[in-house]
Amino acid sequence: MKKVTLTKSLISSKPNQRATAKSLGLTKIGDSIVHADDAVLAGKIKIISHLVTVETVED
Repeated sequence: MKKVTLTKSLISSKPNQRATAKSLGLTKIGDSIVHADDAVLAGKIKIISHLVTVETVED
């Protein structure tokens, strides 16, 4: 499991980066969500890696 936290603002980001953050459920700075670690999540994190921090969480 991965915990993804939005750490930077989406204001000056590109539209596809905003859409990716929204699809993860991240709208405000400090929002966190826990997702299963899979290829889809890895791709989304790659797109917005400069805006988020990722931690590994034990079940």
